[in-house]
Amino acid sequence: MSSFGSHPALISAAVLGWPTSGQHGGGRVEGAKHVKVFYEKGRYGGWPANHGIWLWGNEILVGFMAGHHKERQGHSIDPDSPRRPMFARSLDGGETWAIEDVYENGMRGEEAETTRLEGEELTAPTEFTGAIDFTHADLAFSVRRTSNDAGTSHFYYSYDRGRHWEGPFALPNFGTPGIAARTDYIVDDKDTCTLFLTAAKADGNEGRPLCVRTTDGGRIWNMLSWIDSEPGGFAIMPASVRLSATDLLVLVRRAEKPGAWISTHLSEDNGLSWRELSPAATELGGSSNPPALVKLKDGRLCVVYGVRAEPYRMCARLSSDEGRTWSDELILRDDGGTWDLGYPRSVQRPDGKVVSVYYFNDVETGCERYIGATIWDPGH
Repeated sequence: MSSFGSHPALISAAVLGWPTSGQHGGGRVEGAKHVKVFYEKGRYGGWPANHGIWLWGNEILVGFMAGHHKERQGHSIDPDSPRRPMFARSLDGGETWAIEDVYENGMRGEEAETTRLEGEELTAPTEFTGAIDFTHADLAFSVRRTSNDAGTSHFYYSYDRGRHWEGPFALPNFGTPGIAARTDYIVDDKDTCTLFLTAAKADGNEGRPLCVRTTDGGRIWNMLSWIDSEPGGFAIMPASVRLSATDLLVLVRRAEKPGAWISTHLSEDNGLSWRELSPAATELGGSSNPPALVKLKDGRLCVVYGVRAEPYRMCARLSSDEGRTWSDELILRDDGGTWDLGYPRSVQRPDGKVVSVYYFNDVETGCERYIGATIWDPGH
């Protein structure tokens, strides 16, 4: 998918023709607690949004990529050293974390951005002929890209909270030039699950979001709709919530020269068609950042995202009207040492606090990118 140059410029909302009211002036979130999920000297941790997050009470599982640090243009990860997907698991609501190896947990398909370690054997995706119980209390369901570009994608499932996985199983391309899948899904019943994916555009470049669904436990996946028209730039990495039996809301990472934003899309017919609402966030810098969307227990919506423009920061916005309008920017932290940050995933734990996981770099730590988490109170 995309690679980005360093220090993208801040783009004005006025340049893009959007109203600037409501886009600034939000306060800092008081009492936010920052913890390190994965940090090792000389290592690079990145991109939780490419991998997924799952929650069972106060138990949280999140995926990320681990590699070796190397200063260079773009992402400062060494392209010539082994890198691999990893898990981090917390049993206390994100306060402390333990690292697990994805391959040792049974995810042995060819993964995006992964360099195989010497002697490791991977498993090619196969056709799925079983049936997933999507309502299983300990289910974790993961959708993965086979390569770093839009090509083929595949899925896994686990009935023991990600400690052991079944798969990989092939996911269709749905008549597109290729699918670059990340994990974003909504479970409706035992057999029914809706996936939100990114397809390559007609010219093979990234990307355009779409909505697909299975009603037979994952054997057959049918395309429901394109979420938006084909963009000139890209529209990728959808993040979804269900608002009602008929209404779905999806936020999408968007970029068109010279700016980037998070677009908002509403379906009122359970994913068959979509209309665009006002953006959830603008002025994200030249390279943009994907949204992490959560429906809070009180019905409000919460989006968390990174801003790759100075001051480099992690932010949130809240909506009390199902995504029609959004609050001013809430700053979770603004101590980023570089633009290379973000890609969050969020969950709300039983006590109401939100745990937002992302990758980050700060002056205190040094040059390495690490996986961090912010535990914060969204208020009432």
